[in-house]
Amino acid sequence: VQLVESGGGLVQAGGSLRLSCAASGLTFGSYAMGWFRQAPGKEREFVAAISWSGSSTVYADSVKGRFTISRDNAKNTVYLRMNSLKPEDTAVYSCAADIVFGSSYSDLPRRLFDYDHWGQGTQVTVSS
Repeated sequence: VQLVESGGGLVQAGGSLRLSCAASGLTFGSYAMGWFRQAPGKEREFVAAISWSGSSTVYADSVKGRFTISRDNAKNTVYLRMNSLKPEDTAVYSCAADIVFGSSYSDLPRRLFDYDHWGQGTQVTVSS
C-alpha cells in the first residue's frame, strides 16, 4: 500500500491550497480516508475524514468552514481543499486510510490508531 501526498507549499495568510493523496495497492473504494497534520513540537492531530462513498465527512473544529475533503474513487485520490489559511495551519499534512464498511457519519474514523495506512506527508507553510 502506498499513499503519496502532493500540493503542499508556502502560501500567505488568507490564501488557498489543494492537497492531493494518491493511493495504490489497496481497494481504494473500500477505505475511509483521513487527513491529519503535525506542527513542530506538537502532536499529530485530526483534520478531516471522508467515508468510502464520499457521502459523509467530518472536520476538526479548527478547520470547519475553511477546509473541504473530497475524493475521486475513479482516480484513487483524496483531496483537501484549504481556504482562508492561517499561520497556525502550518504543519506537515498526511493522509491515511482505514477500511470501514459503513459510510455514515458515525462510522468516520477520527483517531490516529483507527487508521491502517499512512502517507509520508507534505509540508504546508502559511506566512503572516
